[in-house]
Amino acid sequence: MGRLTVEQIVSVDGYGADADGGLGFIESARGGNPNDEDQLAFLDGIDAILLGANTYRMFAEYWPAADPEVEVVAEPINRLPKFVVSNTLESAPWGEGSIEVLRGDAAEAAARLKERYDGIVVWGSFMLADALFAGGLVDDLRLRVVPVLIGEGRSFTPADLGERRLELDHVATHPSGHLGLSYRVR
Repeated sequence: MGRLTVEQIVSVDGYGADADGGLGFIESARGGNPNDEDQLAFLDGIDAILLGANTYRMFAEYWPAADPEVEVVAEPINRLPKFVVSNTLESAPWGEGSIEVLRGDAAEAAARLKERYDGIVVWGSFMLADALFAGGLVDDLRLRVVPVLIGEGRSFTPADLGERRLELDHVATHPSGHLGLSYRVR
């Protein structure tokens, strides 16, 4: 059975989006690309990418045309098999091709992927991540902490999650003040 990692970019006070659902806080504290080497090392153990429909749309606009000389993670993101969970998307174009749309229950779709792939990452995709936490399918949690406080917004976990024990696996610090934190979910 494969491992499923949820990775979120969060403010220091634990928000994955601002009060209006925006991600402006990510850019407001930008200091180069603080997580590239850490991300590349992480992606070495990833066999598939799973996205929710909204995150898929953002990724599909940017990553297929991203220059790998500038965005070093563009190559693995474009190379790895990608899936989007959606009951509304008719198709999921990606650059010159397309990616598979998984329909039905998100947790069931993710469980089937865990049978096929050793390492799966979910980026962003709050509603999908909520369903995966609720279904007990998240094995690892990676937080990319942006050095900014935003005061209010959308937590990166569902409100009804309850207590989940985490075991610290890895910490990456960056001169920009960004942190990369990896946890095993217990």
